[in-house]
Amino acid sequence: MNSFSQRAMPMQSRPQGKSLGMRLLIGLGMAAFSLISYFSSSSVNTVTGEKQYIKISAQQEIAMGLQAAPQMAQQYGGLTRDANAQAMVESVCRKLAALPQVREAGYPLEFHVLADERTINAFALPGGQTFITMALLRRLETEGQIAGVMGHEIGHVLARHGAERMAKQELTQGLSGAAVLATYDPSDPSTMRTSQVAMMIGNLVTMKFGREDELESDNLGVRFMAEAGYDPRAMIRVMEILAEAGGGSKRQPEFFSTHPNPDNRIDKIKAAIAKMYPNGVPQGLQP
Repeated sequence: MNSFSQRAMPMQSRPQGKSLGMRLLIGLGMAAFSLISYFSSSSVNTVTGEKQYIKISAQQEIAMGLQAAPQMAQQYGGLTRDANAQAMVESVCRKLAALPQVREAGYPLEFHVLADERTINAFALPGGQTFITMALLRRLETEGQIAGVMGHEIGHVLARHGAERMAKQELTQGLSGAAVLATYDPSDPSTMRTSQVAMMIGNLVTMKFGREDELESDNLGVRFMAEAGYDPRAMIRVMEILAEAGGGSKRQPEFFSTHPNPDNRIDKIKAAIAKMYPNGVPQGLQP
């Protein structure tokens, strides 16, 4: 029996070798398709001046945002019934939306105040649907701070961060999926670790893009609020308010957060203001 088993073993190794080779070929094909599909969809963003890789049109972004808006609002208790709060936010945001660069981008911006009194948050959907919770709004002290928060969210829309991130996620999922297919062998448990590392790398790449988007939107928010007549230094106070709101809670390391730590964003905001006003912020801007 032993001699038979030894003679049979080389015959069993052939199918495994063919299987590995086939997985590698399929994995390489998947990776090549993902890369070609991603890099063939380039365009230049007229607001940021940056080259982007986006697969959907602005009209598709708008349709996606409109479709998702009711469900997103519901997650935060629906829209507020406080007509004064809604009117105040709309009054500030109309000044931002009237800026030539914002208007010419062509997105039908809509501004919503959410009823949630506990969750401190603001966000934007692709295509122009922007939201702020009552919990955050109640903490803001001036119109300039509202302009900073909502200018940041408008920045996400105009920079097309949602569409850009969807394309990046599709790319990283395609590449990590190809790596898993090429490296994972069901008959060899040790390959599971390699495939898990491949998936983790894909997730980390996506998170890094998110952090960069937040910092870019901070810069755009500072620019928009200043052009609308608000003192951009109000954005610094917004970051201080967010930091105070998070005080005492256990935070993840900054690298693993898609929203950079407010304390670290302040330095970058100050740098953006100094670049915009090298001789100092002029008098007369609304706080």
